Amino acid sequence: MNHAPPPPKMRAVVQDRPGGPDVLRLAETERPTPGPAEILVRVHAAGVNPTDWKTRAKGRFATGATVPFTLGFDVSGVVEAVGLGVTVFQPGDTVFGMPRFPHPAGAYAEYVTAPARHFVHRPERLDHVQAAAVPLAALTAWQALVDTADVQPGQRVLIHAAAGGVGHLAVQIAKARGAYVIGTAREAKHGFLRGLGADELVDHTRQDFAEAVSGVDVVLDGIGAAYWSRSLSTLRPGGTLVSLLPPDETFPAAQARAVGVRAVFLLVEPDRAGLTEIASLVDSGRLRVEVDAVLPLEEAARAHELGEGGRTRGKIVLTVT
Repeated sequence: MNHAPPPPKMRAVVQDRPGGPDVLRLAETERPTPGPAEILVRVHAAGVNPTDWKTRAKGRFATGATVPFTLGFDVSGVVEAVGLGVTVFQPGDTVFGMPRFPHPAGAYAEYVTAPARHFVHRPERLDHVQAAAVPLAALTAWQALVDTADVQPGQRVLIHAAAGGVGHLAVQIAKARGAYVIGTAREAKHGFLRGLGADELVDHTRQDFAEAVSGVDVVLDGIGAAYWSRSLSTLRPGGTLVSLLPPDETFPAAQARAVGVRAVFLLVEPDRAGLTEIASLVDSGRLRVEVDAVLPLEEAARAHELGEGGRTRGKIVLTVT
């Protein structure tokens, strides 16, 4: 009797239980196969994001998927194969994207499959490491500032944690929209942020931003509850607070309405149109990504340790192939 050959294998970082970075281990797993309207991407680099270490610690994705699983959403790589009906890519194309978010994508691996339209062609200005640092953070900033707040030329935009992964890209996107950009960050990072175009900076460790800033049209907040009410006080009537942290009972939506502003929570999602606009900003030289650390796939645990330390500037990336 003839037997089908065993499925091809690949290296991937897996975790079998909730916990600290030490639960991440390199293993051999089955290589996925693209389904209809999907592509198989050979991953060259994978970005590391706060959602990764939060999911690792809980052992559960926001969608309910539980361990065992492989983390990671940011991908830069080369199309290996295309599924039935795919017309936008062919094998050999160089792509980047944020596939499947918030559902598991498994980017900490040698291969991923995902809907073809969760990817776009990689900007020519970026190598794989730089490209892997972009999608989730840049799409978050884009969907917050452009799709949600509709930032217009001349508006004042306050960006918290401005030197972080989302923040430093948000500064540049807001500037590309013609805004006046105010950022909160430690003083040591002010030079870096001025180089990205920030107009005004507040060292939140030395001064209450709510006392230093007023008349703002948009606040982008990646900190959470400790900043929500104070951020509202900086907004002018008609302004918008976009939180990147899920709301709890302290989220000031009602308080915002009472004073004539809006407070909303944004969860980023795959967005081919937005990622295409981001790629155009990159290729025009108006958006650059800061990569703080580059580590091999087998050092994913170390990457999480660095990220959870909260002092990185820009992004952390894992090299895969």
